[in-house]
Amino acid sequence: MSESISSRVGRMISGGFNSLLDAVEGVAAETIMEQSIREIEDGITEVRAEMGREIGSRHLASKKIAEKNQQHEALSENIALAITEGRDDLAEAAIARQLDIEVQIPVLEQSVIECSAKEKELEGYVLALQAKKREMEAELKFYRETLKVAAAGESCGVTVKGEAIDTKVSNAASTFERLMARKTGLKSSGDTTDKLNDIKIAELEALARKNRVKERLLAVKGQVKAGEDS
Repeated sequence: MSESISSRVGRMISGGFNSLLDAVEGVAAETIMEQSIREIEDGITEVRAEMGREIGSRHLASKKIAEKNQQHEALSENIALAITEGRDDLAEAAIARQLDIEVQIPVLEQSVIECSAKEKELEGYVLALQAKKREMEAELKFYRETLKVAAAGESCGVTVKGEAIDTKVSNAASTFERLMARKTGLKSSGDTTDKLNDIKIAELEALARKNRVKERLLAVKGQVKAGEDS
């Protein structure tokens, strides 16, 4: 694969479709948005597939470790038996085999650690891509609603303030802002979305604070009860 997963995820999260919009003129803005969302979905599928491979490798290494430990244990029993029977040659062969196993186990254990770390990293990529997808879907929904409002305003003879529908806004902060300005002359939903998000975040913070108070209360009750019992 010419582009690593981390590079591709980083490109998609940072918003890589400004260049796509510049390269493809005359294509419906909504189509470009949908294509970009599909790219995110493809990225999620790819990362999950890589995650599956890492999980498989970890399971295989864990299985090998279990097998090696069983072999080592069985050899210990055989060594004791060989010594009892006076067969030092057999005991030496079994010990040599144990030494080979002992140098392999740390390598397998390191493989398990590395696979687990990679799994966690890939899981983070999936969560980030899912968050990006939700953002883009929300913007696409707003864009569609904005078109409906603009169409309704035009049918009623209302002039939509702002830039002309076909004007290219090359200095806009985001592609969605450029697309909405180009198609409708309206600004992005940033202000409205930010206000809604602020309300939700404030509610979440209040909930988190309430939970911390409950946790502190339970902790204090536990300390008091422990003091009474002592």
